[in-house]
Amino acid sequence: MKCARDRALLSCYVSSGARASELLGVELGDVDWVKGQLWVISKGSRTRQPVPVSPEALAHLAAYLEEAGLLPDGMPLWRTRRGQPRPLTYWAARRIIQRADEAIGANWTLHDLRHTAATRLARDPKLTLVEVQTILRHAHISTTALYTVVGLDDLVDKLAEHYARPVQPPTWPQRYEASDIEAVFGAGR
Repeated sequence: MKCARDRALLSCYVSSGARASELLGVELGDVDWVKGQLWVISKGSRTRQPVPVSPEALAHLAAYLEEAGLLPDGMPLWRTRRGQPRPLTYWAARRIIQRADEAIGANWTLHDLRHTAATRLARDPKLTLVEVQTILRHAHISTTALYTVVGLDDLVDKLAEHYARPVQPPTWPQRYEASDIEAVFGAGR
């Protein structure tokens, strides 16, 4: 990310789990600096709902606003950097991520940033799945549960430990004599 706006945008996406269009609609009055949240218009219900953001994202956002200047209420927070300031469109935000992809050889999308936030939240042992569902604003817990699946890439360290342990010879139970079986189950079995 080569500028304050792009760092702020990326940080807000990855820490909030907001949908692309939701975050692009945020206005200055939608930032709650004290509670560490942004108010978005939810995709599903079309209601105004809070989403959390990290302190790091708020710091990047403050740097962006200091650099770009404040706009009056009613104007989207995210705007173009060249020419007359205009609201940042979905396609322009998508292009920001594509340029970063090209620089690092990745293939991320705006929606991947939501997935990243969801996966990080779902794997936090101090958050319940219902709490993660609330943060992501999923209608069904089954959607949130998709983020709890462990991928093979996540098991690399555990597999390395497994392969480093010496192979243990298999152990088999001792053979039982008929008298042992009779003692446990009774005669005639």
